[in-house]
Amino acid sequence: MAHEQTRGEKIKSVFRVASGNFLEMYDFTVYGYYAAAIGRTFFPSQDPFASLMASLAAFGVGFLMRPLGALVLGAYIDRHGRRAGLLLTLAMMAVGTLSIAVVPGYATIGIVAPLLVLLGRLLQGFSAGVELGGVSVYLSEIATPGNKGFYVSWQSGSQQVAVIFAALLGVLLANMLTPAQMDSWGWRVPLLVGCLIVPFLFYARRSLEETEAFLEQTRHRRPTTREILRSMADNWRVVLLGMFLVTMTTVSFYFITAYTPTYGREVLHLASSDALIVTLCVGVSNLIWLPVGGWVSDRLGRFPVLVGCTVLAILTAYPVISWMVSAPSFERLLIAELWLSFIYGSYNGAMVVYLTEIMPAEVRTSGFSLAYSLATATFGGFTPAVCTWLIEVTGNRAFPGLWLSAAAALGLIATLLSHRRARAAERAEGVLIS
Repeated sequence: MAHEQTRGEKIKSVFRVASGNFLEMYDFTVYGYYAAAIGRTFFPSQDPFASLMASLAAFGVGFLMRPLGALVLGAYIDRHGRRAGLLLTLAMMAVGTLSIAVVPGYATIGIVAPLLVLLGRLLQGFSAGVELGGVSVYLSEIATPGNKGFYVSWQSGSQQVAVIFAALLGVLLANMLTPAQMDSWGWRVPLLVGCLIVPFLFYARRSLEETEAFLEQTRHRRPTTREILRSMADNWRVVLLGMFLVTMTTVSFYFITAYTPTYGREVLHLASSDALIVTLCVGVSNLIWLPVGGWVSDRLGRFPVLVGCTVLAILTAYPVISWMVSAPSFERLLIAELWLSFIYGSYNGAMVVYLTEIMPAEVRTSGFSLAYSLATATFGGFTPAVCTWLIEVTGNRAFPGLWLSAAAALGLIATLLSHRRARAAERAEGVLIS
C-alpha cells in the first residue's frame, strides 16, 4: 500500500514520471526536425516535395494508432495501475525508437525500409496513445491541494525539455557535420542518443509508487476491462469535448516545435541552424509558460485562462504569421514563434489539468488518453503535412495561421460547452475552475 508522500517525495515522483514522457516527445520531435532527410533516405523520389510529403505522412500515420493505444493501454492502466502502465509504454516506445534508428535506407533494402519505418512509427504511436494520459493522471493524483494545475503542467514541461535537448543536439550536429553527412547518416545520431537514455528512464520509473487515489478507487473491487470500455462509451460526449479542447494544444505544439525546422528551411529558406535555434528558444519559452499557465489557473481558475488564450489565437495567429512571411528572417521567425509559444504554453498549462478534472474517475486515464489521441490523430499529428500541402496548393506561406486559428476555435467551443461539467467537478473536488 502506498504511503502519503512528503513534498520532497512528490517532487521526485514528478521527475520520475515525467522523464518517460521526455522520450516519447523526443522521438517525435527528432523525426519532425529531420523529416526531409528521412524522406530522402526511406522515401526517395524525383520530386523533393513528394519525398517530404511521404516522410511527413509517415510522421502523421503514427498518430492514427494513438486512439487504439488509448483504448487498450488506457483500460490496462485504469485496471492494473498507473505505475505498471507507465513502465509498459516506456518499453514500447524504446522498441519503436530503436527500429527507426537502425533500419537501412531504401537504397540498401528497398521497399522493406519504408515498411519497417512505418511499423516503428505505428508502435510509437500505439504506446504514446496513453503516455500523456497516464502521466497527467498520475501527477493530478499526487498533487498537493490547490496546486494541481502546477503539478500537471510538468507533463508538458518534460516535453519541452525534449524539444530543447533535441534542438541543442541538432545545432551541435549542424556545426560538426556537412549537409551531405547529415542527410546520409547524421540524422540517425539523435535517435541513437534517445536509445542510450532508455536504461536511465527505466531506472527512474521503476521506483514509482502507485497513487493513493487509484488504490482507494480499487480497494474493494477493480473494474473489468469490459466495464471500463462500457463506461467510456457512456461518456462519449465528455471524450468528444476533450478532443476539441486538445486540438488547439496539439496543432500549436507540432507547428511551433516539430514543424519549425522544416518550415524555416524548406518554406522560408532560412539556414538550418537558424530554424533549430528558434526551436530551441521556443522550447525554453514553452518550459516557462506551461507551469505559469498551470499556476495561474490554480489561482484565477481554468475557464478564464482557456477562453483568453483561445481568443488570442483566433485573432492573432494569421496576422502574426503573415507578418513573418512578408520578409522572412531569423528575427521575425523568432518573434512570431515566441508569441505563439506564449499562447500555447498558457493554454496548455490550464487545459491538461482541466481535462483530468472533467473526466469520470473510473475512466480518467483511458478517457483522457482517448480524447488526446483523437485530437492528435485527427488534427495535431498531421499539422506538418497539412501545412506543407496547404502552402503548396494555395501558394500562401502564411496559410498555416488559419489552421492554427481553426484549432483555437474548436478549443473555445469545447471550453464553453464543458463549463457546466467543470463547475460540477469544482464543487465535488474543491478545485478552482471558473
